[in-house]
Amino acid sequence: MKLFTCPSCQQTLHFESFQCVGCGHALAYLPDRQVLTALEPVPGAAGVFAALGAAAKGGRYRLCGNQIDHGACNWAVPDAQDQRFCLACRLNEIIPNLSDATAKQAWLTLEESKRRLIYTLLQLRLPIEARAEGRAQGLAFAFKQDLPGESKVFIAHDHGLITINVAEAIAPERERARLALGESYRTVLGHFRHEIGHYYWDRLIDGSPALESFRGLFGDERVSYDEAAQKHYRDGAPADWRNRFVSSYASMHPWEDWAESWAHYLHMVDTIETARSFGLDLRPQSVGGRAGGPRRERALEAHMRALDFDDFDDLVGAWVPLSIALNALNRSMGVHDAYPFVLSEPAVEKLRFVHQVIEQAPEAS
Repeated sequence: MKLFTCPSCQQTLHFESFQCVGCGHALAYLPDRQVLTALEPVPGAAGVFAALGAAAKGGRYRLCGNQIDHGACNWAVPDAQDQRFCLACRLNEIIPNLSDATAKQAWLTLEESKRRLIYTLLQLRLPIEARAEGRAQGLAFAFKQDLPGESKVFIAHDHGLITINVAEAIAPERERARLALGESYRTVLGHFRHEIGHYYWDRLIDGSPALESFRGLFGDERVSYDEAAQKHYRDGAPADWRNRFVSSYASMHPWEDWAESWAHYLHMVDTIETARSFGLDLRPQSVGGRAGGPRRERALEAHMRALDFDDFDDLVGAWVPLSIALNALNRSMGVHDAYPFVLSEPAVEKLRFVHQVIEQAPEAS
């Protein structure tokens, strides 16, 4: 995630910001320009704003309908578009009952993570099309609650529809699920990144020339998913899963192995972009090292597509020391490791395949 700068006062802006703390300007993310910037009302044009700064190129925008109605979104809609909602919010098919204060707060949390997901997909220039607009391969989100007398809501992907239980956005509920399932990592953003992996398997792998290569690395997805799931939840992951998979859940079925690898790839590219935005270089030196001796240095110089990663080896080379540093920082604060995983060579090769698929994907228009 990039750091942005207010074009009015040069205050540093964060992706989630709604208002500049320096000059008070309203802020909005412009998905067509991929920039967060300050807005000024256009005289005589109710609800229309001029986007400030060179990157905005003088564009005129309207606030997303979810911001107007619920204070729920900091993205904007180009005034020339006949749309009430921004690109991210147009993907919503079901939202929870917003008269329920707990459900509304959970929905706000879900929306924040969803916008971060869509940001990364835009940066990677992957195709994003709303199912509601009649697209055959369209994407949609359903944010649903567990309700008395109704079936439990499970996190899932089904032909472009990603369903998330709003309870996952309530920290105590999510932590209970994490402990019950024996997981080392469970976050709202992680759910989004995993489920969107299933969506892009349908779009980029199924029926494509990459399918045989996928099967060579991940296994044959035609084996029974239901039987694989039953075995996983009955017997657990194989004892040697760490030698072959990025997570224990990835060992359940080739589809889950792909989705977990895809999610980890998005973890990597977003976190490295954030580190680079802060100008972070890693020069680790252990205590007791020989004075004046050689010191390994790793500048975060990975490049790809719009995220500017040169190649996959650069990406992994930057990620390993960064993840170690992130975990050490978290331990210093007394919290869980940010990245509680160790990447085996087979897992790295699966990540490399994800990278290649994204590199070869048709770019969004």
